[in-house]
Amino acid sequence: MHTVWKGAISFGLVHVPVKMFTATEDKDVHFRSIHKECGTPVTNVRTCAHCNKEVRLDEISKGFEYEKGKFVLFNEEELEAIKPEAAKTIQILDFVDLTDIDPLYFQKAYYLSPDQSGAGAYSLLLEAIKQTGKIGIAKISIRSKSSLAAIRVVENCLCMETMHYPDEIRSLTLVPNLPGQVNVNEKELQMAKMLIDQLSEKFEPEKYTDDYRIAMLEAIQHKVAGESVDVVTSPVAARTNVIDLMSALQASLEAAKAPAAAAPNTGRGKRKTPAKKAKETVS
Repeated sequence: MHTVWKGAISFGLVHVPVKMFTATEDKDVHFRSIHKECGTPVTNVRTCAHCNKEVRLDEISKGFEYEKGKFVLFNEEELEAIKPEAAKTIQILDFVDLTDIDPLYFQKAYYLSPDQSGAGAYSLLLEAIKQTGKIGIAKISIRSKSSLAAIRVVENCLCMETMHYPDEIRSLTLVPNLPGQVNVNEKELQMAKMLIDQLSEKFEPEKYTDDYRIAMLEAIQHKVAGESVDVVTSPVAARTNVIDLMSALQASLEAAKAPAAAAPNTGRGKRKTPAKKAKETVS
């Protein structure tokens, strides 16, 4: 894996040299814009609308729009001077319980490995976190962005997950149409809880697959082989009348109780779902 950052974890006076590696990868199918007339990829050219000409990279500055059409400019030296002195340090500020952190705060995961002669301190921190069951809350700067981060253990590896700052989380008051007071029918609530219990399983991530990406890659293979791609749209499953909520819950429970062997392959294991979304099938 490619090293994306080198520095150290610090907690108290302990210094742990580490290397950072991206823990996840983007497997989306990416397309390029192609000129239909000749089949050539279309490039993105930086142009100035005022000067009506192409602009080279060395002619570009960073600008912040503080008013409509008005910018303050920064050069690389000024931006570098603003960076915190501890830009190469993951400074652990506190240790907390994982259950105290809302998943809404998490951004991206990274693996941390010991660097140079830091294996001893790395192992010490790893084992201490593992045995206490705590999560380290730290600050880090990556690519000119300051982030909160959570340091935790994944098997025998320290894992860091960047986090949003509290003021980056939008207020729920901005979400329209939220119920002011929750009023539900007790029988419907009990039925819903039974359905949740029926569909509850141990989390096994290997059960879940990206059906869209698989279908897209199959379609690409057909195209590469010079074959046509026929798109068949399945009919949309009839929706239960939202007013008859109890009937919908009852039907869902019956579907969930059906034998696992009769379940279609939906990329979510063997459990049968009460309804399927219409999707495009590649042949």
